[in-house]
Amino acid sequence: MDSTPHGAAVKAQGLGVKGPRGWAFQDVDITAEPGALIAIEGPSGSGRTCLLLALTGRMKTAAGKARVGGLSLPKKMAAVRAVTALAHVPGVAELDPAFTVAEHLHERALLQRRFGSPVRALLRPRRERRAEAQGRIDAALEAAGLDPETLPKGVRTSVRDLERLEALRLSVALALIGAPRLLAVDDADLKLSDEERAQAWALLRGLAAAGTTVLAVCSQAPEDALVVSTARRPGKPEPEAEADAEPAAEAEPEAGTEKNTKNEEGAADALAEAGRA
Repeated sequence: MDSTPHGAAVKAQGLGVKGPRGWAFQDVDITAEPGALIAIEGPSGSGRTCLLLALTGRMKTAAGKARVGGLSLPKKMAAVRAVTALAHVPGVAELDPAFTVAEHLHERALLQRRFGSPVRALLRPRRERRAEAQGRIDAALEAAGLDPETLPKGVRTSVRDLERLEALRLSVALALIGAPRLLAVDDADLKLSDEERAQAWALLRGLAAAGTTVLAVCSQAPEDALVVSTARRPGKPEPEAEADAEPAAEAEPEAGTEKNTKNEEGAADALAEAGRA
């Protein structure tokens, strides 16, 4: 993997995603330089994952404007998807518990070679293609801080037998195989101990320092991250949705105000739509 800084700048103004029953999130502003560590905070159901998916070209926005790596959203969604990668996103980009570490890695390397490489690369001798794939795997594992030798059965370890932090590292490694300009990680600190949380942020901080822009959903952001909140700001009027905005999905509402309930419903609508895409 090329270690030259190649991160994508992220800029958004008044960004919002709306589903049939309300806004998943709205009125989000971001200005981040390439190689930034961006933390998305907000209450459960406030659209954190939807924002992550919108900024990676996997969910169409209904209000505002954004640019990722100089590519405008929502007009250039496919191009944004090509330069971004997802890790640890339930229902969209998640590990198969029945697969081994090796199976996940080789499957991702095969997909990258088949769909993410120039056509001429497929014409090279098999030995060269395999060596390149293994090189991508080794570099991604190193960057993610996952040493297969430390796992119970090495690369033959099943995902179901991984510790939570190990699974996060594997998911990040899989995303890095494609050398994305922006890496988006959902639930970066979910159910981690204080020590594990520190290690997870050290991993993401290191990737950002190496040049990859990192976007991470979390419950508590580190002090050195650029924090973006999806929490609704009191007194803010709801923006008008664009006429061609795509609908989203449905969720179990939490106890709270009517507006909070609508926000959660809109967020789940959007997630369900993204999962079907």
